[in-house]
Amino acid sequence: MADVIEPQGPLPDEVYWKRRLLAAAAVVVAIALIIALIIWASSGGNDEPGTTNAAATSSTTEGSAAPEAPASSEKPNQGQAPAPKSPVESPAPTSEAPQTEPAQGAEVAPCTDQTLSVVLYTDKPTYTKGDQPVFTVVVTNGGLAPCSRDIGKASQNVTVRSLDGTRTLWSAQDCAPDKTVNVQVLAPGQQASDKITWSGTTSSPGCEKPRVAIPVGAYQAIATVGVKESAPITFNVIAPPQQ
Repeated sequence: MADVIEPQGPLPDEVYWKRRLLAAAAVVVAIALIIALIIWASSGGNDEPGTTNAAATSSTTEGSAAPEAPASSEKPNQGQAPAPKSPVESPAPTSEAPQTEPAQGAEVAPCTDQTLSVVLYTDKPTYTKGDQPVFTVVVTNGGLAPCSRDIGKASQNVTVRSLDGTRTLWSAQDCAPDKTVNVQVLAPGQQASDKITWSGTTSSPGCEKPRVAIPVGAYQAIATVGVKESAPITFNVIAPPQQ
């Protein structure tokens, strides 16, 4: 082992020691160069993403700046008609339309017979012969939307029949037909009423036959508005008290 450490040869020991020192220095320099190359390669690789990011940033900046050209092109040139509004703005009135109430006087659909209810009332259940019964006709809009209907005397009628309904004794349109028109707009559930007074005598179409007081007995009455009929109601006529 001492032979390996101690230089052997014909030359002086200093020569061999200098050669060993030079060889060691060369190894150290080579190692330093290798480390420097590794550091340079690493720093050069890190610089490439930076360059790529810079290029990407530049590309993004150019892409975001591009839409400015159409903005300037939307300005109307002098002497040309303005560009049409964006279609996004046009649906706005449509969304607000259902919340806007129709203008006053706007046309309303007529009430159909299916949505209309007609009810007849008398002012009392029993009359003395010679009294003049008063009938009340009540019309109700049973639909879900407002509608219009003529509920005037021209469209109304009340008829008095025998109790079994086989014989008509009186009709409001026979002798004194009233042609008054009264068109009303009825909200859902809204009612309108009118009164018709009966003389307590018979009648015939055109009032061609003599009118006589109806006899004592039980009767039924029905109201109509247009062709819509009410359910029949009954009332009684009794003889006057003996004097």
